[in-house]
Amino acid sequence: MASNLRQISYEQMQQVLQKLFRKYGFTDTKADLIARIYTESTLDGVNSHGINRVPLFITYIEKGYVDVHAEAEKAEAFGSIERWDGKLGPGIINAHKCTNRAIELAKTNGMGLVALRNTNHWMRGGTYGRMAADNNCISILFTNTQPNMPPWGGKESRLGNNPLIVSIPREEGHVVLDMAISQFAFGKIHDYRLKGQKLPFPGGWDDDDKLSNDPEKILNKERGLPIGYWKGSALSMILDMLATLLSAGNSTSKISGKDCEVGISQVYLCISQDLFHDKDLQERLLQEIIDFTHDVEPINKGDKIYYPGERTLETRAKNEKEGMPVSNEVWAKILELSS
Repeated sequence: MASNLRQISYEQMQQVLQKLFRKYGFTDTKADLIARIYTESTLDGVNSHGINRVPLFITYIEKGYVDVHAEAEKAEAFGSIERWDGKLGPGIINAHKCTNRAIELAKTNGMGLVALRNTNHWMRGGTYGRMAADNNCISILFTNTQPNMPPWGGKESRLGNNPLIVSIPREEGHVVLDMAISQFAFGKIHDYRLKGQKLPFPGGWDDDDKLSNDPEKILNKERGLPIGYWKGSALSMILDMLATLLSAGNSTSKISGKDCEVGISQVYLCISQDLFHDKDLQERLLQEIIDFTHDVEPINKGDKIYYPGERTLETRAKNEKEGMPVSNEVWAKILELSS
C-alpha cells in the first residue's frame, strides 16, 4: 500500500462521521444515514464520492450552501410522476427520500418518476440505484451538474458531466451502471491527484488545449473530456434538458452563475419488477448476457471481464476483510473537523 494511505475499518469510519455530522447540527437519524452512505461508498472503493468528499461537504455547510435542517418536499403530482423541491437540503438526504418515493410510486403504478429541483450533490449515484434494486426495481437516475466539459469543438465548459445510473435487480449481485458523462468523474480525477498518479487515459484538456492525463492540468480549468467525444457531448446536453424540464429546476447554465455547485436538478425513475411473473426467465436472460460477455479472451493475460457493478462487489469484499484504504491527508482533516 502506498505510504500516503492508511487502512480504516468500516466501524471506525462510521463512528467518526456520525460524530462529525452531529457536531454540524444533524439529528441522530440523519447523521447516521449520511455517515453510512459516505462509509459504504468508501467501502466499495469509491473514495472520490465517499470519504474524500466529506471535507468539501462540511465547507458547503459552513458557507450556508447546504441547509442541514431542510429536506425535499413534494411540490406537484401528476399521477405516477411527481415534482419535488429539495429546499437546498443535503443531497444525500434528499436523494434517499426521493428514491424511496419513486420506489413507492412504482410499487403502486408499475412505474414511478420523481423529478427533484433545488437539491445538492448526491455523492455516489449508484447508492440509489442499489436501493432501487434492493427493492426489486429497475432504475434510471440522473443529475445535472455545474459546467465542467466543453461542448464538442468548444474551448470553454458549458456542459455538466451529468452522471447516469441504471440498475437491474439480480439475486447473484445487482447490475449497476454508475457513470459520469465525462471520461472520468471529477471526484475520481481528484482521487488520482491525491495518490500522485496520472490518469490511465486522457481525461480532459490542459491550458494549451491539448488532451492530457495529468490531473493537475485538467483540474486547473475543469475542462473534462466527454465519453465518446461528440456523442458524450450530445448525451450530456440531453440529460441536462430532461432533468431541467421534468423538475422545472435549474439547468447547468443557471448553476454556472452560482458560487459553487448547488441547486441542481435530478430524476429518479423506477420500474417495479413485482408486476412481472416471470422472475426465473428474467434471471436466465440476464445470466445469458453476462455469460456471453464473460466468455471472451482478454487482451491482457490474466485480466477479467466484468458486468457493471461486479467489480464493486469484489472491492467491497476485499475492504471488509482488510480495511478501507484512505488518504492520510483526508483522514487527518476528518479527525480535525470532528474534534
